[in-house]
Amino acid sequence: MSAAWEDGDAVVLLPSGRRVRGRGLRAGVPPGPLPEFGLYLTGHRPPPVPWPSRWVRWPDFLLPRDPADAVEALRELHRRAQDCRVEVACGGGVGRTGTALACLAVLDGVPPADAVAFVRARHHRRAVETPWQRRFVERFPVGG
Repeated sequence: MSAAWEDGDAVVLLPSGRRVRGRGLRAGVPPGPLPEFGLYLTGHRPPPVPWPSRWVRWPDFLLPRDPADAVEALRELHRRAQDCRVEVACGGGVGRTGTALACLAVLDGVPPADAVAFVRARHHRRAVETPWQRRFVERFPVGG
């Protein structure tokens, strides 16, 4: 098992103890340890990174183009967060990243109705920016 992320502004601690770094791609890679896996939520293919990663086509302020792919990618990120440093990022690190973090919280046992508030308290006060992103979290399939 690798060293976990340090606690800090960009790291969300889930109820299970998993840590996930959420960030904006436009801000660049923060100092400190590199991720061991990244999930990138952008409308166009993100720049390559030197660690394993996955891309979900997810335009700004909207929902994933392929919701089933997004669900599987978020489940994979949640599984990997058990044993390694993972991050999720979009352009600004707020809407899509916040939505993904809220979905991870749901996978981790946070009730869907509470997941947006959970992430806003731990990541960014405006996380999950649109009503349809909120509905995506509230309807996120836990089983599967």
